[in-house]
Amino acid sequence: MQRRDRATNSPVTAPEAVVAAAEPVTVTVARDVRADQREAFEGWAAEVLDLAARFPGNLGTSLLRPGPGSTRYHLVYRFADGEALARWERSAERQLALQRVEHLTDRVDYAHVAGLDSFFTALTPARPGPRWRLTVLTVAAVFAITLAFQLLVAPHVSGWPLPARLLLSAVVVVVLLGYVVMPALSRLFRRWLHPSRD
Repeated sequence: MQRRDRATNSPVTAPEAVVAAAEPVTVTVARDVRADQREAFEGWAAEVLDLAARFPGNLGTSLLRPGPGSTRYHLVYRFADGEALARWERSAERQLALQRVEHLTDRVDYAHVAGLDSFFTALTPARPGPRWRLTVLTVAAVFAITLAFQLLVAPHVSGWPLPARLLLSAVVVVVLLGYVVMPALSRLFRRWLHPSRD
């Protein structure tokens, strides 16, 4: 579920459907920064991302800097669910921070994504770290979940038809991967997955 809004100086909050989500939610805020304000903006971004990171329910933040010839920065926030996101978006801290950034930027775009899409959006931003690192982490997670399934669950369902066993295995792997294991690993290995580009 996604929404994109384009405005210059109007704070945007997640739509009701995203706020109601009982699953991880990612917000990407893209800002075109004025050429003479980049240093000031980076200072502001570091401050606001730190505020968001300390907010209850936050699962991680990152700042993606513009490439050559671009002025567009991306701030990425990930929250445990829509309610946690709503608390951040309605907070006095965020409102004050937004007031201080208006004169630094010319345009802002917001995107809200909930559910499994949120997880993959968070791990593959516009300027991700080396893709092989995400691949290694994903393979390790799938291996660990599959091994645990074979040791703990498979012996108890050995009499089931093969399609039923495969379906159960797929459901267990996908649910644990998307909602438990990879969110934890992505927080633990965040700096390794997305090394600093300073």
